[in-house]
Amino acid sequence: MKKNIPPQQLHLPVLLDATLALLMPQKGETYLDLTAGYGGHARAVLNGTGVPSNAVLVDRDENAIAELGSFKDAGATLLHADFYQAAKQLAEEGKRFDMILLDLGVSSPQFDRAERGFSLVHDGPLDMRMDEREPLTAAKLVNTMSETKLASVIYRYGEEPKSRAVARAIVRDRPFTTTAELAATVANATRWGRSKVHPATRTFQALRIAVNRELELLESTLPVLLTLLAPGGRLAIISFHSLEDRIVKHFFKELIESGYEAEYTALTKKPISGATDDVHNPRARSAKLRAVVKIKNQKRKE
Repeated sequence: MKKNIPPQQLHLPVLLDATLALLMPQKGETYLDLTAGYGGHARAVLNGTGVPSNAVLVDRDENAIAELGSFKDAGATLLHADFYQAAKQLAEEGKRFDMILLDLGVSSPQFDRAERGFSLVHDGPLDMRMDEREPLTAAKLVNTMSETKLASVIYRYGEEPKSRAVARAIVRDRPFTTTAELAATVANATRWGRSKVHPATRTFQALRIAVNRELELLESTLPVLLTLLAPGGRLAIISFHSLEDRIVKHFFKELIESGYEAEYTALTKKPISGATDDVHNPRARSAKLRAVVKIKNQKRKE
């Protein structure tokens, strides 16, 4: 008896139509979702393949893994790991996939649940861990890091022009235990005045990236994806800020131009923007989607 993927979903997946158009799911194809979240993209892709047992869904958030249980019941494989560890494991097992998706965004439930510590709107403990098994929290980072290193993190990962002033204020006012406490200190330090964007947004982004090692994991994972992609396979990546997009853009550019181990073709000459292609989803505004296809598995002769 065939088991169907359940229709419910807890949040609206970003750039869903554009992602489906690029991945082009066909009956019986294999699918790897390295950041499955709450299953929005996976549900739509698996409706196209019709074979949930050909899918591997990965997430580092135990709450997401719990919500994906119905996919497991339908035959999909679930992995509770970050996308680098999962990709490395699957590559070592010799797995190959026709479609691979890497959505680098923070899921809506993570932002909306105050206890996760991601949100500027909902006061909660200063946590920000995507994987709560990890020891480093945002509170530990801001309460122990030196002012110089803290300023460097905020400038590098948040692209905050007032990073030194923010770091100075954090060191002066610490210790912090809640998101509201930290947001208030950062807002006072930046003094941006009226703005639709909260003045602590850049700092919170920087801390989240540092706590979860997001850029480090992305750079380590991208080369592994080459071994996971089957001939004819499509790889799509959704990024949410310039630091991520820059890494993906340069990797794809070098991949296509160098002919490293295989021939690849870009499916997106320019990134597809959530601001223009997903206007009804407010959390898609900063999203950018890039994709490539593996057209033959053959090394170039020197």
